[in-house]
Order: sequence, then structure tokens, then C-alpha cells
Amino acid sequence: MASHNPHRVYIPTNAHSNQYLLAEIKLDDGFYRHYANSEDCYQGLAQQLFSLADALQLRNVHLIANDKLPVVRFHTESYTFQTEKQILFFYNPKYHEGQNLFATPGYQARKIRLLFLATGEELRSQAANFHGKVVQLLKQFKALLAEPCAIKLRDHQHLSYDLFAKTKGHKESYGYKLRGLYPRYQARQCELPAEHSEITYVTVTLPLSRALKQQLLHERSEDFSPLYQSLQDKFQQACAGKKLDRLAMVANGLTPLVRSSKWDQHDKNRELQKISFNPDCSEPQYLTFWQANNLVESAHFVLVASKEDHTEMGYGRFMNQVEEALRSFAKSIGFDGNHQNLTVRFFQHISYVL
Repeated sequence: MASHNPHRVYIPTNAHSNQYLLAEIKLDDGFYRHYANSEDCYQGLAQQLFSLADALQLRNVHLIANDKLPVVRFHTESYTFQTEKQILFFYNPKYHEGQNLFATPGYQARKIRLLFLATGEELRSQAANFHGKVVQLLKQFKALLAEPCAIKLRDHQHLSYDLFAKTKGHKESYGYKLRGLYPRYQARQCELPAEHSEITYVTVTLPLSRALKQQLLHERSEDFSPLYQSLQDKFQQACAGKKLDRLAMVANGLTPLVRSSKWDQHDKNRELQKISFNPDCSEPQYLTFWQANNLVESAHFVLVASKEDHTEMGYGRFMNQVEEALRSFAKSIGFDGNHQNLTVRFFQHISYVL
């Protein structure tokens, strides 16, 4: 992988890019009293939302009124899958469009979520324009609400790719500076409020393969701590000396949900493990979530960028350090990059209240 410019990271050209904006509006009994019932409320709000979206040519928009959290992933086919706590949206931004209302009959949601999925090509270069259109819609939508409500807006962007794509023969790559969202948007005349929260991080999901279990566990043992402790130690060792000291390992069967501690604190439910980091804090932050008696299918690793990692050039240097650490970690556990994918996801989030 090219390394002549430390402020650029060279990512395979078959990487997938996604962007979505999530607007959250808390509703109380006073708001619902303006409608005959919750179903009428959601239908009315959905009609207003979709009409505004059509006018602004926002082509993949959803209203979620069942208190489930949306999770967005790239896929060649477009479909949604609901669990008790989540709605998973799979889609290809180049081709897929949609408008849907997700509600449960008889259930009154604590908040509604408006989900805007980016569509088209060149999502990163068009991100500021997409953000601006969504903000324009939300201001119009807010004016139509039966009562004044605050809207919390989150902008999520991520790139996903196989760390070992080159090993498998995909030689083409593109150099990214990975500039922060705030300066990138400002450069494109998309104004964001000074009061905002921003967090940048990387996640990697490692399947706990049969070979890995055989390597690190005794046969018929019901104590799985040697497996988890070994992975934890090797991950931390791989990151040592690379200025990567905001780390997490989640191996409790839950999906990690990374947030800024400015807005959220550690929490969990039956599906999600919320983990909060303070990028401005100079102290190391290392979080682990696993139980010795619970063998799970995969372990998730999280590396969060610090305030110092956000340079004028972008997060390219940070990502080069992350890739170096992950390659070292993969080597230490005998990961076969020739035949297995290790998917790296680079996330950039920014959030504020409208």
C-alpha cells in the first residue's frame, strides 16, 4: 500500500461509501392530543415528510415510529430487516430509492426518527449538498408540526473495505485525506452551528472462527476468558506506540453503538452496547465488554480518533496508524488475509440540535 504521503490513506477502489442523516423528535402526550390516535399522527407526519422530500428530490426517506434504531449497510439488494430493537437498512446508493413508514399498531412512540439515505454516486463529494437539502426539509417540516419541537440531527458517513483487498489481487486504490466533516462542509458553504458534537472512529468485526477457538481454548472448556483475554491483549499490544489509546472490544453478543460522551453514556439493551468516548479527553480510554461464560460468534473492535488526530489535512495519518495496528493484530492471531475478509469501517459523525 502506498505510503509516500502520511496524510493520505490508500483505500481500495472497491470500497463502499454510505451517508445517512437521522433526525430525532421527542413526542409527548400533548403532541398526540392533536390527533385522533397515534396511527393518524404517523400517517399525517409521513404524508408531510414524503411530500417535502419529493419537492427536494430526496429519494430514500423513511419515518420510524416504533422506537427502533436504524442501522444502515451497503448491499447489492435493497431490503429492510427488523429485530426487537433495530431496523437494518441494506441498500446500494447508486440504484435504490424508497419511502416507508415503520410503526407498530397500538404503540405510541416516545420519539419519531426521520431517516434520509443518500443516493447517487460520489457520495463524499456530494455530502454537504445532501446535508443542506435535509436541513432545508427539516426546517419546513418543523414549521408544520402541531407543537414546537426540538430536532436532534445526526449526520453519519462511513467507508467500508476489506483490509486485505490487495492481498486478494485488487491492486487499485485511491488516496483519501479524510477531512473532518465540519471544515469539509464549511468549504462547500454548508454552515453548521458552532455548538455541535463530532466523533470519528473505526470498527472491525472479527469472526471467532473454529481455528481461532482451537488455538486459544482448551477442548470442552466452558471458561472462555483465555480467548477473550488473549484477543484483548493482542489488540492492545498492536495499538501500543501508535497513539491509538481510545479503544474498545465488544464480545458480549451485542452490536456496538459508538457515541460521544457529550450526548450519551454507556448503556445496553438486549441487542446494542452503547459505548461513549470523549475525543477531547487526553487520558487513555480502553473499554471491554465480555463474559467468561458466554461464547459469542464474533468480536468487535473500535478505535476512536482523538482531538489531536483531527489535523488540517484530515484523518489520513490516523487511518494509516489504524491500518498498521490492524495488520499487526491480524498477524498476531494468525488471520488468513488471502482467504478471509477483514472489513474495516471508517465512520464520521456530527450531531447538533436544530
